[in-house]
Amino acid sequence: MPPEKSAYALARYSRSADSIRQSIDWVRTHNSQQFLESYYFQYGHQSIADLGHTVLCFEGISELAASEIEDEVLWDGQAKSSRYQDFSKGGFITPPELESAEADQYRAAGDALLAAYKEIHARMDAYLREKLPRPESMKPEAYGRNIAARAFDVARYLLFWGVPTNVGQVTSIRTLEKQIRRLRVSEFAEVRDLGLEVAQACAEKPECVWDNDACEPLAPTLARHAEPDEHRLQSRLDLERWAGENLRIEPAEFRRVDLVKPADSLSEIVATLLYPVCQYSFRGIYETVLDWSTARKVEVLDVATKSRGSRDDLLRGFRGGQYCFDMLIDIGAYRDMHRHRRCHQYRQAYTGIHGYDFPTALREAGAEDIYRSAMNCALEAMRRLPDPACQYLLPFGARARFLFKMDFAEVEYISRVRSGIKGHFSYREIAWEMKERVDEIEPELGRLIQATPPWVEDPLTR
Repeated sequence: MPPEKSAYALARYSRSADSIRQSIDWVRTHNSQQFLESYYFQYGHQSIADLGHTVLCFEGISELAASEIEDEVLWDGQAKSSRYQDFSKGGFITPPELESAEADQYRAAGDALLAAYKEIHARMDAYLREKLPRPESMKPEAYGRNIAARAFDVARYLLFWGVPTNVGQVTSIRTLEKQIRRLRVSEFAEVRDLGLEVAQACAEKPECVWDNDACEPLAPTLARHAEPDEHRLQSRLDLERWAGENLRIEPAEFRRVDLVKPADSLSEIVATLLYPVCQYSFRGIYETVLDWSTARKVEVLDVATKSRGSRDDLLRGFRGGQYCFDMLIDIGAYRDMHRHRRCHQYRQAYTGIHGYDFPTALREAGAEDIYRSAMNCALEAMRRLPDPACQYLLPFGARARFLFKMDFAEVEYISRVRSGIKGHFSYREIAWEMKERVDEIEPELGRLIQATPPWVEDPLTR
């Protein structure tokens, strides 16, 4: 059934004595759009829209746009894997914001990164074949795939936000509405355009159908009401302005994975609201906020909520979490960690100011100079281009700051699953450090996390 009709049938099913067959027959002869107009959009019974799900696929979009699309807590989907596919063949997306001369600079830097990506992959492939000879028990095809994947694990550090990818998602139409509203106020023109395209697709018949006889528009009512989330946009601007005028924190040493367990909920929420609009660590912000008066903390809450309308949810920053992991990690690792939905995630701007990671295998393969030259040139080119378009040039090896807030069960799950020997070495180390941070402050719980140390390896296992 189309998502809106499914939502109507299941909503009626929960509110009548009829069987599901009778409810479906009822929906065949009644107007689902009129029902949703009244109960979902006018009366605010939002849970109704959780009962209809739809599949959307995004093709030929940038990795940056993909990460923005996926930034929903209640989201299910898959993106093109950078471990098992060669990204050098697809070119890259040029941000529409760039003028002609700027676009030329961007394309030159992008071409240089992809050329280095191909060279690094070839060198790593040769190096790994020499270091890890094929076991007699392993078929040549399986061996080749394993070696290629491990070589891409290193080469992917030279991919950048502008390379194209595909994303397939399955969401409720309630989540879809929130997604459209969020995308339509993005700082990136590509993402704003995607928000409009999604709404348009909901109003039309689907492109790919299983049964032509059942082909009708996916969610036409949703398409009429998915307006830009102006509160989200305005509150960010308001918080950015307030932080620029009032927030000053002295720089301090920072571990790649830092764990903070806030004891004060008000200070935690205020610190979380300010985190995405500055470049300070979460620990630095939280400890600063702890010393503020209640009136000053409430001032931040008021700044964050003054543009809120009657249908606007509270911002994501109001969500609490027992364990707050502030991570200064490479973009590639973030793309993998970003998939974990049972937590709340926040990011700071992609500036390139935090430098980049260096896989040690590059030095062993004799490719260090190629890598460092390509990364330095890309970051220098970023500084010459205007924001936000320059962010498309940020390589996956560059570091940025991200905040993940979760309960202990999710800490255990991420640490255990992501530290496994089949994983990418970058997020394996991060998952292990998460366990170490818990061991430091709560060893009784830390002992329950069965994580695999990063020095335990089996490179030919996928």
